[in-house]
Amino acid sequence: MRFPVVILVVLNALLLANCGAKKNTDVSYLESQNESSLKAPKLNIFVPRKSSVKQVPVLIFVHGGNWNSGRKGTYDLLGRNFARKGVVTVIPDYTLSPNATYEDMALQIASAIQWTKKNISQYNGNPSQIFITGHSAGGHLGALAVMNPKYGIDPKSISGVILNDAAGLDMKNYLEGNPPTSKDDYLTTWTSNPEQWKAASPIYFLNKNTPPFLIYVGDKTYNSIKVANSRFLSAMKPFQPDVTPIRLNKKHVPMVVQYFYPWSDRFDEVIDFMKSNIK
Repeated sequence: MRFPVVILVVLNALLLANCGAKKNTDVSYLESQNESSLKAPKLNIFVPRKSSVKQVPVLIFVHGGNWNSGRKGTYDLLGRNFARKGVVTVIPDYTLSPNATYEDMALQIASAIQWTKKNISQYNGNPSQIFITGHSAGGHLGALAVMNPKYGIDPKSISGVILNDAAGLDMKNYLEGNPPTSKDDYLTTWTSNPEQWKAASPIYFLNKNTPPFLIYVGDKTYNSIKVANSRFLSAMKPFQPDVTPIRLNKKHVPMVVQYFYPWSDRFDEVIDFMKSNIK
């Protein structure tokens, strides 16, 4: 019996990724948690198998899912592929709506960042070379946790932020035109308070201390994402005038699926960005 070509391609990609990376599963990152320890979100860490005397850069990937779905395990191939290329990769879970608001989620992502800074040297990661990336809602949460000072992350401690078709960069603007309802748990996620919408929007926290950005936007993505990224880039110009988004002829989901394949050009682009922003 012959396997379809697509299955062989996926199996080959998985085999290549497994050969070069070690996965550390369900590592606890929350110091205090009201939920039971069995339900508390945890993180996975992907470490290059090839030993290195020198500590290597660290990438924290925050998954998307419209703030009410998604899980870290879906992105094992992404983690393994970056690890194969010499990057320690951390992928946290976080509590989803309706069991959490955006603020709860951002606090957990901030905790994952703090945990990484304190502990990643145990996995040969360099705590002074931490980059944040995320797709869709994950791009929003990663950026917000770094940029809004209420979450306690020193922006100077983050070497760079990579947005992959990020949603929610200007939730205030979006929700003013599309007030939240129970649909997609948005009323729970964002509340009905416009001040909360502003506090949830990374665009309002851009300043001279904001870490360097690399931004990807899909040409076939949702219009709300195109609008928010355009507004975000315009607001960023006074601080990072040279940032130009990389536009790809893809829909929203394929923007992250491309990282499941080790031959994607995105790895070289991201790693070049990381190298250029390591101090």
